[in-house]
Amino acid sequence: MFEALLFDLDGTLLNIDMDYFLPRYFSSMQAMAYSMGYKEAERLVQKIWFSTEKMIANTDAEKTNEEVFYEEFFQDWPYPAEEFLSFFDTFYEEEFPRLSKYCQPFPGVPQMMENLFGRDLKIVIATNSVFPLTAIEKRLEWAGVGHFDYDLITAYENMHYCKPQPAYYEEICDQIGVKPHNCLMVGNDTGEDLIAGQVGLKTFLVKNMLIDKGAPLKPDWQGELEHLFKFLKKI
Repeated sequence: MFEALLFDLDGTLLNIDMDYFLPRYFSSMQAMAYSMGYKEAERLVQKIWFSTEKMIANTDAEKTNEEVFYEEFFQDWPYPAEEFLSFFDTFYEEEFPRLSKYCQPFPGVPQMMENLFGRDLKIVIATNSVFPLTAIEKRLEWAGVGHFDYDLITAYENMHYCKPQPAYYEEICDQIGVKPHNCLMVGNDTGEDLIAGQVGLKTFLVKNMLIDKGAPLKPDWQGELEHLFKFLKKI
């Protein structure tokens, strides 16, 4: 029925409330910047939000999301790029793992993934590509599914588009070499995940941690995680 399965991460594979998590994420990063003597630390969160918005809006296929982010971020930023890139690396290596206490794995998800990897399917982690790969790999570990050999994990280093752009899903299909109509996108966000249907992917809306901001999009299938588990066993 399908050649490839695409999974959103946050709220789909990992029990995490991003509205709760992100303020603690930024607070941790800002605290580390202050501790390292960066006097502009109070502007850090604002700079990251603004640069992320530019990255999400970008449609230049010649630039990775990472390139767009840092082009914007280092405008009007008083610290050298090489120095502050090292700061980000240190944060994700040392401080980001401490944030695992703000989320937990969904029961049954690791077993689901184990079953899928025993079948002839391509498996993609189609989380919004606004984070570096290391931050996504850490969250996969928190979900109990970090040890699998995925065909693709979308991150800002390897993608040129973000959700909710339809081109994000087209790029995934191009990278894994599977036609959109042979792919299933599984996610919990009606606006960001169901948009995949506009380029031909089938969609399954997971309702455990539903994010619905009123996007007029309908999934091909929907249900709680337990329904997803049963559905995937049948395909």
